Amino acid sequence: MSEHDASAAGFNARQTDDDRQPEGKAGVSEQTLLEQMGGVSGLAYSAVPIVVFVVVSSFTSLMPAIWASIGVAVGIAIFRLVRKEPLQPAISGVLGVAVCSFIAYRSGETKDFFLLGIWTSLIYGGVFLVSVAARWPLVGVVWSALNGLGMEWRKQRRAMRAYDIATLSWAAVFAAKYVVQQWLYDNDQTGWLAFARIAMGYPMTGIALVVTVWAIRRAKKVAEEAAVAAA
Repeated sequence: MSEHDASAAGFNARQTDDDRQPEGKAGVSEQTLLEQMGGVSGLAYSAVPIVVFVVVSSFTSLMPAIWASIGVAVGIAIFRLVRKEPLQPAISGVLGVAVCSFIAYRSGETKDFFLLGIWTSLIYGGVFLVSVAARWPLVGVVWSALNGLGMEWRKQRRAMRAYDIATLSWAAVFAAKYVVQQWLYDNDQTGWLAFARIAMGYPMTGIALVVTVWAIRRAKKVAEEAAVAAA
């Protein structure tokens, strides 16, 4: 999942402008990261179909719960379209609910609605962890690729370490989600599965985002220091 040479007076003026610019770019970095997840509203909307599925299934049966959750997901997508909000998160949400519903329908088990999310967490956590071990921390790779920044930061030890920490934070988030939700799944705790998916999603993702923004700023600062030293 989006950063100096002249006379004394000229130098000071330029330095003031440069000091302001990183703050602006850092703000853009935070905004871009949040926007790629659909913004605050996108995070909230993603929880609604899950809650609807669990509530409806507890009062009726699997099929009504499936249709209700898909209907709510489509309704949210239409609502975002009318409000001219970004559609990509809404479309992803509809597809995600549809796939989860299909898995539950094929197995006939309500708890299998959460199976895709559980195994996705395991896969994502493994990919983040392997990227650190391979010395290509995924946070740095993805951010640089999205913004066309190149991979020069891999030669800078402090930038590399910052991206390692950020990538490991995401690996820890996905690992925690997998362990907790897999245990609830094995013990047939469907209601608690929904609670864990929502409760663990926002706070833990928020922490990982904060670490990611810190890593981006750190890498940017290291790159600027290297450019000044080279000049």
